[in-house]
Amino acid sequence: MRHTGGMTEGLDDPYLWLEEVTDETALDWVKARNAETTAELAGERFDSLRAGIREVLDADDRIPYPRRRGEFLYNFWQDATHVRGLWRRTTLEQYRTAEPEWEVLLDVDALAEREDENWVWAGAAVLKPDYHLALVELSRGGADATVVREFDLRTGEFVADGFTLPEAKSRVGWIDADRIYVGTDFGDGSLTTSGYPRVIKEWHRGTPLAEAVTVFEGKPEDVSAYAVHDSTPGFERDFVGRHPEFFTSEEFVRTPGGLVRIDVPDDATSDAHREWLLVWLRSDWTVADTTYRSGSLLAANFDAFLAGERSLTVLFEPDAHSSLAGYSWTRNHLILNELVDVKTKLEALTPGPDGWTRAPLPGAPELSSADVIDTDPDHSDEYLLNVSGYLQPATLLRGEIGGEVEALKQAPAFFDTEGLTVQQHFATSDDGTKVPYFVVAGRDPKGPTLLYGYGGFEISLTPSYAGGMGRAWLAQGGTYVVANIRGGGEYGPAWHRAALRENRPRAYEDFAAVARDLVARGVTTPSRLGMQGGSNGGLLAGVMLTRYPELFGAVVSQVPLLDLRRYHLLLAGASWMAEWGDPDDPADWAYLKEFSPYHNVHSGREYPPAFFITSTRDDRVHPGHARKMAARMRELGYEPKYYENIEGGHGAAADNEQRAFMSAIVYEFLLRTLQ
Repeated sequence: MRHTGGMTEGLDDPYLWLEEVTDETALDWVKARNAETTAELAGERFDSLRAGIREVLDADDRIPYPRRRGEFLYNFWQDATHVRGLWRRTTLEQYRTAEPEWEVLLDVDALAEREDENWVWAGAAVLKPDYHLALVELSRGGADATVVREFDLRTGEFVADGFTLPEAKSRVGWIDADRIYVGTDFGDGSLTTSGYPRVIKEWHRGTPLAEAVTVFEGKPEDVSAYAVHDSTPGFERDFVGRHPEFFTSEEFVRTPGGLVRIDVPDDATSDAHREWLLVWLRSDWTVADTTYRSGSLLAANFDAFLAGERSLTVLFEPDAHSSLAGYSWTRNHLILNELVDVKTKLEALTPGPDGWTRAPLPGAPELSSADVIDTDPDHSDEYLLNVSGYLQPATLLRGEIGGEVEALKQAPAFFDTEGLTVQQHFATSDDGTKVPYFVVAGRDPKGPTLLYGYGGFEISLTPSYAGGMGRAWLAQGGTYVVANIRGGGEYGPAWHRAALRENRPRAYEDFAAVARDLVARGVTTPSRLGMQGGSNGGLLAGVMLTRYPELFGAVVSQVPLLDLRRYHLLLAGASWMAEWGDPDDPADWAYLKEFSPYHNVHSGREYPPAFFITSTRDDRVHPGHARKMAARMRELGYEPKYYENIEGGHGAAADNEQRAFMSAIVYEFLLRTLQ
């Protein structure tokens, strides 16, 4: 429908009041929008979708993914009975059985009830090598900010007078049983402009936090600072560093004589394992007469490198079709996870007296993905591998390099795949770049199509099984499409760099090219094509809505960035300026304003139905983005849907009940709109 009406021009913002997260007036506005959306979308099908998704999330036979810590496999588990979850552990022998016996370490539901707090599990750091103490992090309502409490794994109790921190975006890590590294809100000047720790201290047991000794300081304009202790016997080292920008770092080794810089490019990632130093390049690096390509992984002897030697071995070099997605050390080997046109290839590399050898690592089938989810680099060559695809439920494999591979667990199938197919195609973007995308074709050739994308921060979208999506979309006759646009990491750092800052529109052109290609191939029509994205993908959704409205019949923007004039002033926004630019720099604002969704929604345009979703407790991407965009569109006479979960953090949900609700309401909107 076409609308006419006025709007505030220029950079004036009549909706700043909606940035006041918990202000009563702002929350009244939120609750009114929530009530409108719920009343409109609630109904029999919505209830069925929500129940089906909740069943997937709570399924007792889904895989309890473990992390090895010494002799035990640890797992965090949520289901219908344990809404907030159980932190628990078992042995490998027990894990192999159909119904393992778990030792419950912490019942978060019971803790929340006992303390009358809305606790959400945020992880734990367990002390090596005895694994008898842990630093547990708990969040109120799912926020990034957490409280930290020391936990005794022998008694199953929090340690009285142990290491404890109040709510903050802290960084903590063990040095030994009586010392930890801590970065937190120590008071004025201790945080960066992004809201993360700037000052790192060494804190001794039994002393007040105020007496902790500063070991490193970053700069106020940095993203964050950090410290890490490597407890590997014979290779004990301490590292400190700073992230000046999101993709850059300076790392130092703490030595008796002071800090020694690991002299690699600022945008490279360095990693030490025993005698080895790995350097993963984001840009070309010339050393002596040799230039090493962006995306390459290099190896050197750690001590020799620190002493000035530059003997480097290339372990991986990308080409036009391949990139390195990640790597994992075992005790004696290095596993490389590579992508070849977004399909997984695994290799095991072994250092020896005559150099490095390599061999294929089994477990990565066609049009599926395989991810190393855990290794035991201190003690063994064990690895855990998760294999799944769009139509293939996950299988958890366990192997040891050079040995047999066993299937530990098999996830259930949550939807019928008969008649469904998976294909990969390539669309041609405006500048001629070939952009890959996957199509999971539904059984109904005239059914709706949902196109998903992200395109940022060098994050790759690889094939994976999603039971909730299968039930709520594929089983309803829908087709599901994932676009591997620039800005992501599917083809390495160059693929990401191609859509940075002033080049960000390349990502949007790629996504639009995929949308057009789907129509050209007869997969769908614009009126039956919906798109969805969250966080950076929520910005993508906002741009599709305002720049390419004719390509879509519906747009879903979740926990989004939408106001590019003020994003750097809100919560963690300043940390992302390396990705998009600095709005306070006139040269950067000159291009940002061209695609900032909040500044490019106008009256008198034809926009597809839009749905904005966020969370009050999201302390990473400010809920004001979605609030203000919805309010501005309503002012102009449009009728976007809006829903804000009062809990949930950046994931927009704190438990399975909320996750099921938030997913179901999106699918109900899409099914109604694209019918």
